[in-house]
Amino acid sequence: MKFAYRFSNLLGTVYRRGNLNFTCDGNSVISPVGNRITVFDLKNNKSDTLPLATTYNVRCVALSPDGRLAIVVDEGGAALLVSLVCRSVLHRFHFKGSVHSVAFSPDGRRFVITKGNMAQLYHAPGKTREFNAFVLDKTYFGPYDETTCIDWTDDSRCFVVGSKDMSTWVFGAERWDNLIYYALGGHKDAIVACFFESNSLDLYSLSQDGALCVWQCDTPPEGLRRKAPTGWKADLLRREQEEEEEEEEEEGPEDRAERGTTVRGKAAPAEDERQGKVKYFRRARYFFNKEGDFNNLTAAAYHKKTHLLVTGFASGIFHLHELPEFNLIHSLSISDQRISSVAINSAGDWIAFGCSGLGQLLVWEWQSESYVLKQQGHFNSMVTLAYSPDGQYIATGGDDGKVKVWNTLSGFCFITFTEHSSGVTGVAFTATGYVIVTSSMDGTVRAFDLHRYRNFRTFTSPRPTQFSCVAVDSSGEIVSAGAQDSFEIFVWSMQTGRLLDVLSGHEGPISGLCFNPMKSILASASWDKTVRLWDMYDSWRTKETLALTSDALAVMFRPDGAELAVATLNSQITFWDPENAVQTGSIEGRHDLKTGRKELDKITAKHSAKGKAFTTLCYSADGQSILAGGMSKFVCLYHVREQILVKRFQLSCNLSLDAMEEFLNRRKMTEFGNLALIDQDAGEEAGVAIPLPGVKKGDMSSRHFKPEIRVTSLRFSPTGRCWAATSTEGLLIFSLDARMLFDPYELDTSVTPGRIRKALRRRQFTQAILMAFRLNEKTLTQEALEAVPWAEIEVVSASLPELYVDKVLEFLASSFEVSRHLEFYLVWTQKLLLLHGQKLKSRAGQLLPAVQFLQKSIQRHLDDMAKLCDWNRYNIQYALAVSRQQGTKRTLEPLGMEEDAAVSDEDSLHLLRGSADEGAEEGMLE
Repeated sequence: MKFAYRFSNLLGTVYRRGNLNFTCDGNSVISPVGNRITVFDLKNNKSDTLPLATTYNVRCVALSPDGRLAIVVDEGGAALLVSLVCRSVLHRFHFKGSVHSVAFSPDGRRFVITKGNMAQLYHAPGKTREFNAFVLDKTYFGPYDETTCIDWTDDSRCFVVGSKDMSTWVFGAERWDNLIYYALGGHKDAIVACFFESNSLDLYSLSQDGALCVWQCDTPPEGLRRKAPTGWKADLLRREQEEEEEEEEEEGPEDRAERGTTVRGKAAPAEDERQGKVKYFRRARYFFNKEGDFNNLTAAAYHKKTHLLVTGFASGIFHLHELPEFNLIHSLSISDQRISSVAINSAGDWIAFGCSGLGQLLVWEWQSESYVLKQQGHFNSMVTLAYSPDGQYIATGGDDGKVKVWNTLSGFCFITFTEHSSGVTGVAFTATGYVIVTSSMDGTVRAFDLHRYRNFRTFTSPRPTQFSCVAVDSSGEIVSAGAQDSFEIFVWSMQTGRLLDVLSGHEGPISGLCFNPMKSILASASWDKTVRLWDMYDSWRTKETLALTSDALAVMFRPDGAELAVATLNSQITFWDPENAVQTGSIEGRHDLKTGRKELDKITAKHSAKGKAFTTLCYSADGQSILAGGMSKFVCLYHVREQILVKRFQLSCNLSLDAMEEFLNRRKMTEFGNLALIDQDAGEEAGVAIPLPGVKKGDMSSRHFKPEIRVTSLRFSPTGRCWAATSTEGLLIFSLDARMLFDPYELDTSVTPGRIRKALRRRQFTQAILMAFRLNEKTLTQEALEAVPWAEIEVVSASLPELYVDKVLEFLASSFEVSRHLEFYLVWTQKLLLLHGQKLKSRAGQLLPAVQFLQKSIQRHLDDMAKLCDWNRYNIQYALAVSRQQGTKRTLEPLGMEEDAAVSDEDSLHLLRGSADEGAEEGMLE
């Protein structure tokens, strides 16, 4: 249980590629993020990443009409059938090819995928308990190039498919006599989207060059005639069905899924085939681009009820038009990158846009012309992160020079600082939690205020230098940063912003800084194979120099300051006693790192691992464990005292990233070498440039860039309940799994739920609470605590043993997150801390995570209640002022009258508050 951390959320990345979807109620957006799916709840302002992952990046997502199921298809053609209710994978399937788009029929019984130059119709899983695999019904041919988009009629009788060969094809989902297929032309570029009109076979088609064709059909949907075979065809069909039924009894479900009917369309059918069939003619043709403009149309969405067409372009502009008259409602530029995906919610008032170039997700309310959601991740990879002291916020810095602050409860970024002009290398919170200090390669260290959201201090060095790390002492008064090129440490005062001292002595770049949490001692790690301890009180002199066997890459103090951990280039983690400058232990982590082999590597992963090491360290909140990560997809959790590997967490299984596999895929090996070394689009002379040794981030200018999986920073939450990692995929949060049902403590046969409830009926509250915590069932513990009368809380709190006080405090902290009995649990917390405060203070180091978790929960409620009370107070003042002025003529009042009015308002509020308190005393306290 203590190490049962599981993936809980993905922050820092809101959209990568693929199509966006709104849920049925229109209140949530489903966005593909790499090989995961994130649900953004716009009503409750929360984001949640589903605990599932595909093998490659997600290509397309389709939601069933009832909103319970989703089909997620990745770039390799592997599909997951996902239940959005229980958030789990129900079925896995492979379409054996790259799928461009997928769409459910409006009745939810079938779905169509576009693959290559064909479309395939599958039977969707039903709502009954029996579960069938995806069964192929029909395969439709006709387009000569790749198919791009799908749309269904409202009655699920027909669907339309667009293609890159500039044609649009209408296919019948059933065996219609007058509509088997119909090909439409009229465009000069690839089809981007096509849509049916509501309750009609009329349709619209949009091409990449910004042309819209309006097609009118001469037959209503009710005019489609089912094809009924007669004569010898009917007898032959009956015999074939009987034979198929016999074969289906012998075949397995996989064989049945592969077989299906094939419909082959012709671009120019014969005259006798056209007679008595459905006919289309083009009613109008419109152009989005004015004369001389060359703006490619990249995405489109259509709301059938309101006849609203939304189109996104490569320049970041989107248009809103009313069809079929093509009236422009409004146009807006939301980005300087191409719009990759557009979606409209069911009500037609919210529009979601995804820009893959910037990793940007926007939800726009077009009627009020305002943003409902505007989120963007770091343009380049994240480099560093820091938790706030109460664990509510996470600050991240990236190579794009931006500093973002994320709310851990909602998962949203609420402020972005863009003052840095180069990559951010370090982020740190002060002890108050309201100031963020960052270092950057632009030669500045900046302090940001989270109250006013501004940069209020900028620290610089006498000579321009690049800062590689930053640290703030426990008082928040001293800021220090390490230089990468001058090998010096600069120390500033937070109050005045003046440079206090420059610490020299290192003979290599400074790789890490860390202040002792309990004393004013600074530890600095350098590539010169030393760690130096500087005394901040005694003229910043070197107190100790710790000699290492290899270059130091990271340094970290234990939360109580009694131990120092250093990660070195030879994949070792060494532990030191900072008081006596004695090494107390070491961990060899080369075999635990398990690096992968990149596609362009000439050597195996086993040999390349000799040059890999841990680049980031972090102690757990209790100081008993340490997290380590580096150039690998794994994060290792070690027990410090035993010096053993406790658990290894795999951050990603996405094969779209480089260095994910230990061995190269043999199917990619040819007689000329690895396929990755052969650039398909390059000329005969130009090949793939092999990166130089030591290149960390790859060549961004290459035509095909595959980012490498790596972990740049790790931090434990002060509450001890979760930890965060910045990696190539984003900011990953791992938290303790709360779904573990049975984890008893000192359990024996006398502790049962029946005996706990029996003790409650006898009003033996202390005994019932102790037994409930020994059984460790959350519902029983909640029942035992809430059964205690308000007047007896103090007596029961005093009778609890010291060992169980910790467990009650942890339970109260978790209950504040979900319970409505706020005052009742606050009384419990107050009595426990007052009665057991002195004993708890002696074990402050062990209890620190639980107390910080409690503080975080109470602080969140305080913020919410303070806003609500202020709002009510202002409303009451306004109501009193309005009632006082009714029926009176306003005269010119002297300046002093306003203060008197404010005092009288305060008196009336006190009167109201006093009557409310009297009423509360008479009532029952929950």
